[in-house]
Amino acid sequence: LRGEIDHSNRDQLRQTLLPGKTATRTVLDLSGVTFLDSSGINTLLVAHQSMSDAQGWLRIAGARDSMLRVLRLVGLDQLIPCHSTVEQATAV
Repeated sequence: LRGEIDHSNRDQLRQTLLPGKTATRTVLDLSGVTFLDSSGINTLLVAHQSMSDAQGWLRIAGARDSMLRVLRLVGLDQLIPCHSTVEQATAV
């Protein structure tokens, strides 16, 4: 992902992330993301829940320090594991 995740592109992200009824394992590389608003956070929460319900998982990799602060502030890092790199996220 690159740029901003906000209300203008949340529907596209949601369509990409929501797996339907099958188990999905997804790592989101946020190293190119510069902004995440509440609609983006909500989209990540919905995707996490959907993947968990389907016996899959969602993990975050490469988030910049400013992005990690937001994820920690809202407690998203407690639900969705955050890793420094994609390699670390897939090795778990």
